[in-house]
Amino acid sequence: MISPTAEYALRAIVAIAQGGGDSVVTTSLVEMTKVPAGYLPKVLQTLRRAGLVKSKRGLGGGFILARTPDQISVLDVVETVDPIKRIERCPLDIDSHHTVLCPLHKRLDEAAEMVEKSFASTTIAELLVGTSSGITPLCQLAKPLNLGLPPRP
Repeated sequence: MISPTAEYALRAIVAIAQGGGDSVVTTSLVEMTKVPAGYLPKVLQTLRRAGLVKSKRGLGGGFILARTPDQISVLDVVETVDPIKRIERCPLDIDSHHTVLCPLHKRLDEAAEMVEKSFASTTIAELLVGTSSGITPLCQLAKPLNLGLPPRP
């Protein structure tokens, strides 16, 4: 669906957002996101250049969001690192198709459009809200959930 780089960027943005405005250092981000330590700085640099995060050097340094989580969409992040590929003309270069897509490529493009719309309408703030199961992004549950099942022997 999305590239590993887009997944890494989303994990990083969510982890930084969980900092609540405090700077989050790269080592903490690596631990929280499980993004390879050699690759995360490249992802963060791309996010910084796009204006989604800010960085501070030195003591108390790290990364913070450049905007509030409710002002950043999933699409903003994905499009920054690896844009969703839309099909605008026949990928097979069939002359008779030109810019009129065949049923297969039309459906594939419609699916990409639906993903774009879903990502555009989902903010990072929405991802931070715990679900009814108590699961929040990138966090280990503090204690096992009580699902009404008897304890395991």
